[in-house]
Amino acid sequence: MEKGKKAIVMSGIRSTGFLHLGNYFGAIRNYVRMQEEYECYFMVADIHSLTTHPDTKELRQNVHRVLAENIACGLDPEKVALYCQSHIYETAELYMYMNMLAYKGELEKTVTFKEKVRLHPENVNAGLLTYPVLQAADILLHRATLVPVGKDQEQHLEMSRNFANRFNHRYGEVFPEPFAFNFGEELIKVPSLDGAGKMSKSENQYATLYLSDDDELIRKKVMKAKTDSGPTEPFSVKPEYIENIFNLMRLVSAAEVLAKFEADYDNCIIRYGDMKKQLAEDMVAFIRPVRERAEAIRNDHAYLERIMEMGAEKARESARKTMDLVRTAMGLKYY
Repeated sequence: MEKGKKAIVMSGIRSTGFLHLGNYFGAIRNYVRMQEEYECYFMVADIHSLTTHPDTKELRQNVHRVLAENIACGLDPEKVALYCQSHIYETAELYMYMNMLAYKGELEKTVTFKEKVRLHPENVNAGLLTYPVLQAADILLHRATLVPVGKDQEQHLEMSRNFANRFNHRYGEVFPEPFAFNFGEELIKVPSLDGAGKMSKSENQYATLYLSDDDELIRKKVMKAKTDSGPTEPFSVKPEYIENIFNLMRLVSAAEVLAKFEADYDNCIIRYGDMKKQLAEDMVAFIRPVRERAEAIRNDHAYLERIMEMGAEKARESARKTMDLVRTAMGLKYY
């Protein structure tokens, strides 16, 4: 990397489903920190969504909502390239070239492909099979070296490295290897309100707190969180579903509030009803400003259009430079 040049970060944001508390603490909060130190490309993955959601009737409003919620959480379109995948036409060209370096056998073995085939046996399209190739094209198009990904995407990232190395071996050095990047700390997994795993866009929606939930819905969801009759011995080990409530409180409540309920638990005098009421109000106070900012942004169509154009231009500038190198390396410049 050139001296004084910022390292390049690239990450995709799904354009389906509503953003929730897990997305914020597990990814977006880190994106907001990254934008201060790195050259960042954050992409709304609208083409990716077509592999499993071919009906595009709701795509426009989904993309607008995802953009609005990310900006409301603190992503600054002036500091990062925040853009839609479909607006960068160079992606399709690089995807095509990378497909020539990808093998059917390795694509069929990917965990996500096998899982999608199991869930959607009637829609096993070529886009689904070559999903990791398109993902590689998204990353390599900006010659990014740092990719914030969860555990479920690490196999795809390894494939991106493989495709980059195959290209470099065959045509000459163009692409650096991209690696997983968690900004120097473990990603936070936000527990589900029902005590079963982490918050998810697709699992139990009543056990997930969305950034678009209104105040009353937040209160209802939190009050339904699983509890028990309380500890019978001082300093008992907390069951996982109780630890989950404390973990949620650690995210949004004041330190002294958390300390009070920790002490009540250790002394066997905890009242879970009071704890959940406190957590509910702290969650409302945390989510409400994000929801209100996102609603205002989503209703300002001129602003969203300007943001998309600005983000696409930044991403296209990077993509054009890369594709010029790619075509030269491949010998596709005939004049």
